[in-house]
Amino acid sequence: MGWILAILFAVSAVLFIMSMAKARSHAKDEHREVEMVHLSLMDEINSLKDSIRNVELDMEILEKESGIQLSMAEKQFKREVLDLYRRNYSIESIAGKKQVSVSQIQDILAPYMAEKNERSKVVGGNE
Repeated sequence: MGWILAILFAVSAVLFIMSMAKARSHAKDEHREVEMVHLSLMDEINSLKDSIRNVELDMEILEKESGIQLSMAEKQFKREVLDLYRRNYSIESIAGKKQVSVSQIQDILAPYMAEKNERSKVVGGNE
């Protein structure tokens, strides 16, 4: 009976060691996978940073070549107005939110409204 217990104990110890080795191997594989995801995410973030930097440089070039110099507050205001317009807010509601006149909002949005109307004419022109 003692030999059987010793053999069973030895077998259980071997199985325990094998399961620990397998768990360690599995943990290493998971760690490698997480590392790969991290690296691909970092590559994507770097790519986005490069794209943003390029857009900023393009905007700076366009501002210099067009001769239009806007303050940061003016840029922010126009950006917010255009964002609200593109999210289908009415001109009146945009003017109310920004506490300016409807005509000022129309002046700011005039180039974008003409562009939108031209696109809708091209799409609906074949009717």
